[in-house]
Amino acid sequence: GHKETNNITIVNFNNEQMRITWAATELFPGENVSFFYTFNGGQHNIWKPCPTYLLHQGFNSGCQFKTEGSTLTISITNSNGSKELFSKRLKSDFYIKPSRPENVTFLWKDDTVTVSCNEPKRAVICLRLELQYKSKFDKEWQSKISRCCSVGEQGFDPRKCYSFRVRLKRLVPHCNVVNYSSDWEAETFWMNGTSLDSCDDDIKTQTNTMIFLSCTLAGLLMIFLLLILLCKWQRLQKSVMPVIPDPKYVFADLFSDQNGNFEEWIDKTEHATVQNKVEYEESECTIEEESHQEDKNSDKVESKDNIFCFSGEAENDHPKPSQNACLMPASNASVSLAGFPALMNDDIYVML
Repeated sequence: GHKETNNITIVNFNNEQMRITWAATELFPGENVSFFYTFNGGQHNIWKPCPTYLLHQGFNSGCQFKTEGSTLTISITNSNGSKELFSKRLKSDFYIKPSRPENVTFLWKDDTVTVSCNEPKRAVICLRLELQYKSKFDKEWQSKISRCCSVGEQGFDPRKCYSFRVRLKRLVPHCNVVNYSSDWEAETFWMNGTSLDSCDDDIKTQTNTMIFLSCTLAGLLMIFLLLILLCKWQRLQKSVMPVIPDPKYVFADLFSDQNGNFEEWIDKTEHATVQNKVEYEESECTIEEESHQEDKNSDKVESKDNIFCFSGEAENDHPKPSQNACLMPASNASVSLAGFPALMNDDIYVML
């Protein structure tokens, strides 16, 4: 009946091993049943007893045996085989559960990930490769299915860590009456084309990177502050304690030319000073001034006053305003100088 069929599970593992299980407590309560099977049934069926029983609570609940053909007939009887309790004929190829994909490879290029595996030996046309992935920010798996044996997907963020898993699926209803898929291949973790042990490594890596950057910035900030303090200290030191000049630089020629011989240096310096000294220059100018006095009662008298001027320049290197002195002769009778001693000569020289 329908109830018995729903309580029986038939699985053909990669067309190599058959496993048939039943709900013993519901179908055959309190009774330990026997299982028999035959392949490619006909008039001369050879029934084989179950080589390996599966137990549940001490009762036979299933049988596992080798796949030997495409058509299978099963029979469940009472413990001594005298009464048949259940029988069914089926196509074993419609209950195939594929094996896990072998030699799975990942190719990460830009934002595209391509996963491939080895091609199975049988019924490749009935198989599909399913890829599931999620990042640490996703709660649910994202799925992509493609023909065996390669599947690709786009839109991966190279800054995120992703978990990947793949499996093979059997087409329904063209190849299987039951939607069987292989077990998932071991989960792997990838980030920007690099395989990781887990996505927790990504978090640790980011944490270590943040610590390194923080320490680097802190070190640079300390160096900057130290430079500022050093400049401030140098300014304060110069203002409080002026720098004493180094004679090595003040008297550079003493050390470079004379090798520290002070006597030779002072002689050379005095000689150079004498040569560079600006000699006193004296210029004489004569100004002739003619004066004509007319006297109605006397003859015309013409007198000439000679004025002698002297100019002097500073002897030092630094210029000073020039000083001029002029001496003018005067007669004894017409000129009197208060406070000046009497001059021995007849002429009196007045400083202008």
